[in-house]
Amino acid sequence: MAALFGTDGVRGLANRDVTAELALDLSVAAAHVLATQGAFEGHRPRAVVGRDSRASGEFLSAAVNAGLASAGVDVIDVGVLPTPAVAFLTKHIGVDLGVMLSASHNPMPDNGIKFLSRGGNKLDDDLEAAIEARLREPWERPVGVDVGRIKTDTGRAGAQYIEHLVDTIPYPLDGLRIAVDCANGAASEVGPEALREAGADVVVINASPDGRNINEKCGSTHPEQLQVTTVAAGADLGVAFDGDADRCIAVDHRGVVVDGDQIMGMLAMAMHERGELDKNTLVITVMSNLGLRLALAEAGISYVDTAVGDRYVLEAMRTGGYVLGGEQSGHIIFAKHSTTGDGVLTALQLASRVASTSRALTSLASVVRRLPQTLVNVSGVDRAGVKTDPVLVEAVDRATDELGATGRVLLRSSGTEPLVRVMVEAGTQTDADRVAHELADVVRERLSL
Repeated sequence: MAALFGTDGVRGLANRDVTAELALDLSVAAAHVLATQGAFEGHRPRAVVGRDSRASGEFLSAAVNAGLASAGVDVIDVGVLPTPAVAFLTKHIGVDLGVMLSASHNPMPDNGIKFLSRGGNKLDDDLEAAIEARLREPWERPVGVDVGRIKTDTGRAGAQYIEHLVDTIPYPLDGLRIAVDCANGAASEVGPEALREAGADVVVINASPDGRNINEKCGSTHPEQLQVTTVAAGADLGVAFDGDADRCIAVDHRGVVVDGDQIMGMLAMAMHERGELDKNTLVITVMSNLGLRLALAEAGISYVDTAVGDRYVLEAMRTGGYVLGGEQSGHIIFAKHSTTGDGVLTALQLASRVASTSRALTSLASVVRRLPQTLVNVSGVDRAGVKTDPVLVEAVDRATDELGATGRVLLRSSGTEPLVRVMVEAGTQTDADRVAHELADVVRERLSL
């Protein structure tokens, strides 16, 4: 049987892969595992449960609530809020467990279940494995006063989250006009409100979730509407979240996209100037553009590379004691303010940088000159041979030598299918395309199944 938990909880097609029965059983198992680990000793356990705006989140959160309460856990149901809000509340309220129902940037039919430990951190792999192992085991059910109770939050949770976010910015947003695309998702209320509370004049689009329209041709993965709106509204900048608002991308006043690499570069330099970038280091993934690496070097800032995935960024940050990290996609983690990527927090920090410098986002983003990048997926191949096939290794070495200091080659094996991703960055798009396709041909020739 394949493992249920992936790199970001349990995720799949709602009501087929991720069912109400599974949600209930996982919640019961999670309560049992945490109790066995001693997380509930000496007190009655409590949990915070939130969801994004998908229709399936309604029955899945009801199932999670039922499972936890049946296992003797008191539940605070905070309704529709971003993933980072649930993480914040788990720590801020001091509960024993957080649960988020979301499939992030995935299409509406998908959904997922993510558990957070006390303090708002993602569960370790061994805890997730233990939960999976204890699914549907026989157990002695609590009765009478020992069953859990379910309390529905009436808006205080969202207000606490907004207050926390606004308190993080080093400079208010007075005088800025900001366009905001909420992806019809979890930040449809708290995202614009946080920016208003910080002083911005806010123009909002895609903030009318109906259970079906989350991520539908909008948000951080589809910035086209935001680009048009930002220009038409005469906004200083625009920001877009994904469905659960754990990521953010931006556009400048001309409607040009500013991605996660550029945002990280700007914010790292800002923190470096203020003496707040601990160990003078930014944590990035192997997919971050070479242009970011060159910009950091020029600014005298170090970086640490991790595998793709925000959990790996988090692991590196915790291990090394770093305070800023993230991904090109806009997952950006501020360790002093959050335990996970936070799109609204990122938007506030970025806008505060614009306001404090009185410089246009266009100018600030120019410190990171993104090099042309080409990605080719080669399917039907033996992914294990990427680092061992001598002809392919030689071809990669030749390409790397040819591109020199202004180019980069990266071959990544898929973890779930017979596929190799060939990524090439170069000084020109023509060179990036040519080298990427040449290497892809070698992968097909040498590793075909």
